[in-house]
Amino acid sequence: MPENFDLQPTLRGPRVTIRPVSVEDWAPLFRAAADPQIWTLHPVPDRYKEDVFRKFFNHAIASQSAFVFVDTQSGDIFGSSRYHGYDPARREIEIGWTFMVRKYWGGSYNAEIKKLMLDHAFRFVNNVTFWVGESNLRSRRAMEKIGGVLRPGTTTRALSGKVPYVIYDIVKPC
Repeated sequence: MPENFDLQPTLRGPRVTIRPVSVEDWAPLFRAAADPQIWTLHPVPDRYKEDVFRKFFNHAIASQSAFVFVDTQSGDIFGSSRYHGYDPARREIEIGWTFMVRKYWGGSYNAEIKKLMLDHAFRFVNNVTFWVGESNLRSRRAMEKIGGVLRPGTTTRALSGKVPYVIYDIVKPC
């Protein structure tokens, strides 16, 4: 098993290329994020605003583990995600901060993206976690669709203040 987790690989699927975010992605990624309806159930519901999204974007760049999603047919950037909190001792990492333009919701794009990211992660870890805002029913349903198992209870994280989260796990297949 590889030891050095590459937190920003380029991953290619039939319809999506997941590649490292770069500072040049600001304008197209903000265009993708500027729809208020994307964020209505999210713990940060005003992320569609430029100043709020700028903080998110800068954090994504600084994390050195964030991605953009590129539609392989059109070349359009339509969302983002990242790895976070790699724990080699526990063999665990989080996938999160995911969003997509609404026209990509409800189909199989999320499943393709998560499969690519999970397949890469499972080269290094045995468990992947997903933190979802407790009231974000759309994301919770999406997690259940891809096989996420809900942990009991809720938790908070320093990044979001007192917003309650639920955590889903996906364990590496045997």
